[in-house]
Amino acid sequence: MKYLIVGLGNIGSEYDGTRHNIGFTVLDAFAKASNTIFQDKRYGFVAETSVRGRKLILLKPSTYMNLSGNAVRYWMQQEKIPLENILIIVDDLALPVGALRLKGQGSDGGHNGLKHIAATLGTTSYARLRFGIGSDFGKGHQVNFVLGAFNADEQKVIEQQLENTNEIIKSFCFAGLARTMNQFNKKGNGKTEKEQ
Repeated sequence: MKYLIVGLGNIGSEYDGTRHNIGFTVLDAFAKASNTIFQDKRYGFVAETSVRGRKLILLKPSTYMNLSGNAVRYWMQQEKIPLENILIIVDDLALPVGALRLKGQGSDGGHNGLKHIAATLGTTSYARLRFGIGSDFGKGHQVNFVLGAFNADEQKVIEQQLENTNEIIKSFCFAGLARTMNQFNKKGNGKTEKEQ
């Protein structure tokens, strides 16, 4: 059984560690914990690992955020992975820094990466792990905010949450979406956000 785990972000050193690239950060942490490395392949950087007999394809698209759907569709088809075995990891302005929310479907919330994935796949019914980046910016400064780096205090929260995102990814693959949502979408200790 195969799974496609996609972390959204933009390639290039100028985007490393930015809020908008939290999807890349999550996958980098997962790959490191899994002792696997990314290779430059078509439409993205790809790594492979396994969890309890399930094969995981980790994908960091190289298409830039606005064309993320091209990479997702290609690797779905290349690896013959069904829609229900796909998890997209994405930054979310609507959640506090470090808050995590796993959902099975939903709108793009104004996120261009999710918007292109939905348009390319023809559906919004795909699992996504929303990683809160906060919204501490003035009117007209959203772009600078999302393309900026976390401050020192925020970075500590992010580092703490990477262990939780690793567990969520593994649980999604071997326990399924519903059970993982029930387990991790809990309100408590500021780490996860209650499902609305």
